[in-house]
Amino acid sequence: MRRSRSTHQDVRTRRRQLITYALGFGAFVLFVNALVGDNGYLAAMRTNREHASLADKLQKMQLENDQLQEQIRRMQEDPSALEEAARGGLNMIKPGETLIIIKPATPPPAKADGK
Repeated sequence: MRRSRSTHQDVRTRRRQLITYALGFGAFVLFVNALVGDNGYLAAMRTNREHASLADKLQKMQLENDQLQEQIRRMQEDPSALEEAARGGLNMIKPGETLIIIKPATPPPAKADGK
């Protein structure tokens, strides 16, 4: 009788160990998934970095858009701004003016010292 009781107790102990190991393994799998899974911590960090980068890019584009809108407004309302753009970008001149283009001087080639 003692032997059957011991066997029954061994089975219960073994069953508890297996359940403990299974729960531990399950917790480990959940932890790893939370860390590196599709919606895990590392993915969230990557998404946050990407969001910050895109927000910065959006801010720069909005600033550029505002500048272009101001330039358009000036061209539509101020004739001197339109003239300035035409003269600067298209090298246009008024009748009677002479256009002089000054090119930057290129440095003379270095002479080889033949001594």
